Amino acid sequence: MTGSGNDFVFVDGREAPTERWTAEEIRALCDRRTGVGGDGLVTLTPANAGVARMVYFNSDGSRAGMCGNAALCSTRLAARLGMADETGMRLLTDTGVLETRCVGPGWAAELRLPDFQLPEPTSLMLETGERAMTWCTVGVPHVVVVVDELSEVDVPGRGKALRNDPAFAPGGTNVNFVGRSIEDVEADWRLRTYERGVEAETLACGTGTVGAAFALAQGGLARLPLRIRSWSGKVFSVSGRIEAGWAKEPWLCGEGRLVFEGVTAELGIA
Repeated sequence: MTGSGNDFVFVDGREAPTERWTAEEIRALCDRRTGVGGDGLVTLTPANAGVARMVYFNSDGSRAGMCGNAALCSTRLAARLGMADETGMRLLTDTGVLETRCVGPGWAAELRLPDFQLPEPTSLMLETGERAMTWCTVGVPHVVVVVDELSEVDVPGRGKALRNDPAFAPGGTNVNFVGRSIEDVEADWRLRTYERGVEAETLACGTGTVGAAFALAQGGLARLPLRIRSWSGKVFSVSGRIEAGWAKEPWLCGEGRLVFEGVTAELGIA
């Protein structure tokens, strides 16, 4: 499945439970040359009426608390597999319970993330072309860097340096660069992400988009609701409100599209 270019290998947890996956198997399956290929692996299992359980692993085999795009995909897949009602469900993740639902007849879905503290300024030095840098936790940690020209950012180099900066030790952080999108009739801003666990640039980041939207709103650069185009070209919409230092009722709407189904030859798992 793909969420605006952020792609995942999904498995039905009833057939291949979370506990059976080793880090080595996850890395092999997510390898883009010798495996299926993906930014991560997700196991999806029905929990009880109207509730599905999503467990997310990065492509390096490490387990992460959650992933916004994986949650959008999980919503669509849970409805497709009859695990929950498409008009409204709860999704259990390692960082909490999300309220989610399918949107329209296509592949869109939306989710309400837990309230989080607004992005805070970092003490790190800005480089040429960077206007502001803040940090927040939207399920997982994110740095948001507002830049003058997004296409000129060295995402692998600068992103890796910030991801591993001692200021964010020991776990590190995801890094999101956001810049204005000139003459774009659908979105005023665009975003690029260096993703922890993938250790590379990915084409979209749902929770990073939410963090960026609230960082822009908090800094007076934009107003919610806000539409942000991912580097894949797909557009996310973020809504919510700012109240007493908190991001309240943050909603993310984006793609959760099934690309193909199959069986892994070596593991025999659908």
